[in-house]
Amino acid sequence: MSRSRVSVKGSAALALAEEPTASDRSASDLSVSDLSVSNVSAGRSPSGINGSKGADQSSVLPAEQRPLLRFSTAGSVDDGKSTLIGRLLHDSKSLYDDILESIRKASERDGKKGTLSFALLTDGLRAEREQGITIDVAYRYFSTPRRHFIMADSPGHEQYTRNMATGASTADVTVILIDARKGVLIQTRRHAFIASLLGVSAFVVAVNKMDLVGFSQEVFEAIQRDFLEFASRLGIHKISFVPVSALQGDNIVEHGSRMPWYKGETLLGCLENAEVASYAPNAELRFPIQLVLRDKSDYRGYAGRIASGSVRVGEEVMVLPSMRTTRITSIEIHDANGGDAQRQEAFAPQSVVLTLADQVDVGRGNMLVRSGAAPEVRSNLDAMLVWMSEEPLELGKAYVLMHTTHDAKMYVESVHYRVDMQTLNRDPSQTLGLNDVGRVSITSPKKLFLDTYRQHRATGNFVVIDPASNRTVGAGMVVSRHDREFLPEIPPRAQLPREKPLSNNLHREEGLIDRPFREQSLGYPALTLWFTGLSGSGKSALAKALERRFFEEGRKCYRLDGDNLRFGLNRDLGFTQEDRIENIRRVAEVSLLFNDAGVTTLCSFISPFSRDREHARKIIGNERFVEIYVNASLEVCEARDTHGLYEKARRGEISEFTGISSPYEAPKNPELSIESGRLTVDACVDQIYSFVAAKAARIVS
Repeated sequence: MSRSRVSVKGSAALALAEEPTASDRSASDLSVSDLSVSNVSAGRSPSGINGSKGADQSSVLPAEQRPLLRFSTAGSVDDGKSTLIGRLLHDSKSLYDDILESIRKASERDGKKGTLSFALLTDGLRAEREQGITIDVAYRYFSTPRRHFIMADSPGHEQYTRNMATGASTADVTVILIDARKGVLIQTRRHAFIASLLGVSAFVVAVNKMDLVGFSQEVFEAIQRDFLEFASRLGIHKISFVPVSALQGDNIVEHGSRMPWYKGETLLGCLENAEVASYAPNAELRFPIQLVLRDKSDYRGYAGRIASGSVRVGEEVMVLPSMRTTRITSIEIHDANGGDAQRQEAFAPQSVVLTLADQVDVGRGNMLVRSGAAPEVRSNLDAMLVWMSEEPLELGKAYVLMHTTHDAKMYVESVHYRVDMQTLNRDPSQTLGLNDVGRVSITSPKKLFLDTYRQHRATGNFVVIDPASNRTVGAGMVVSRHDREFLPEIPPRAQLPREKPLSNNLHREEGLIDRPFREQSLGYPALTLWFTGLSGSGKSALAKALERRFFEEGRKCYRLDGDNLRFGLNRDLGFTQEDRIENIRRVAEVSLLFNDAGVTTLCSFISPFSRDREHARKIIGNERFVEIYVNASLEVCEARDTHGLYEKARRGEISEFTGISSPYEAPKNPELSIESGRLTVDACVDQIYSFVAAKAARIVS
């Protein structure tokens, strides 16, 4: 058996289980299973290349205009995946005559004279044919008049779940096969869960072997209900169900006559009409450097594949991890004629060579991003981990983390839970075994450039390698430390009934003077004015000026400043995501107490994440919470930085600095947006004062 091979497939780097070498295959194996569309150049053409019989010619698209769909198969062993793929290729007229002849001869050698064993099309390894199961991931390419396809026939055996993850890692759609006689099995659930975890957004459930249950509508609908109940807990919404007989061809490419009760699309129809997300050119730029190209002159080019977003000549980019900025001077793309063509702009997923205006230190494993839209740069992360080794995960053991073109030593600090595939319950665990999926916390001595998998499929995944054996032992998807999809959301205080504290031994002591009485006596309501924006945007300056104006007119108020609170109440908190969340929660609770006392609070906090600000709003109450977005560009904020914090962050001396190495989520619908980058402090304060006065009048009335 060969060493494990790490390769980046498509938009993810999850393809990495042990692969048999060519020496494990026989010559006859290779003659059938290794043929691909490249054989067109030899002058052959598939039988009926224009696709299925009776194709609507009005829907035929020129080859260059047909969209590409990547799909994988999944399901339990012996559900008929390889047979279905073979039937799909055969009935869509995507096979060459000599391949059909090879299959016919191989079928006769197996004692199946007069019939075609369609599984031989994809089960190319000798071990697969002898055992009658799929082991490796077999990729096949075909086209219909409406679409190009790349399909990955993945194994169903539990031992090879890691190879199934390989096939699903680049898929737009997953076809899940279910044996009509057996229904939804544990391996069916495991594959569906892993595919959804890997970001597959659409599923086609093919209930196979309907011929063995008498083409029963009741059996099909019972399986449909069972799978839908499971899928609803995964958040899967795009699901099509098709009853099929892969062996006899019913509902694969054309409808058969034996299931007249089924009025939906065939399997091929579902795939041809599947909607997939396209690459978004306006997404954040992520360009991992794969290779530095140099010649005898001063030329230095940086080769790689654009993982997301786009890049233009003249655009400013930032180099990670150095935080140095420079500009793109040229973009080269290798054209079909074997030459290099100059471009003004390039998009994901193109492979390009970039040149830079400055002599900055850039090498393999570095990443180019846009200034102000960088991924988080940190040495710890939470991830959903699919464990692929028979040797269980060891806490504290040194593994190698492969992320895009970057590798680093890593340690698993803890396992939060292991997912029970039958119930989707989160079971406490100290380790993960073969095919287990769980949530873990990871640390690394190196800085990592991390997006969550939900944000960027290409840069939010990684693989784990055991350095002792060089085998891939795990595949991970980066999640936020407080990702609501994977951790139960703690209800904010405002949503909890106040008469029901967490302990039954606590009793609320209500005073004789409540908030309405205080506000009636004072003549105005108490509010929480929440100033949010980048460091240097002017939050504290505006809060100070507004506080003085309120004080001079006799209004009770108090200013809560982020830095000041970290000297006392919040001095035990750092700047990790979980500490930022706790920081904001404490501030909101303190502000609520001030409001209960009739005191308006002016809270000036970067509070970069919208979820934290919404949490504060729920604690304080929507009527009394006023979100004020202090809007100034990153350039203005850096120019105002008297403490040199931005410069330190760009040098990597400050980690997780908002706007540089940690994102800022601007409010979408703030009560008030102040253009502090172009207005004077007095003008900004006038706007805020007028808004607050009007809001207070509405509350009182």
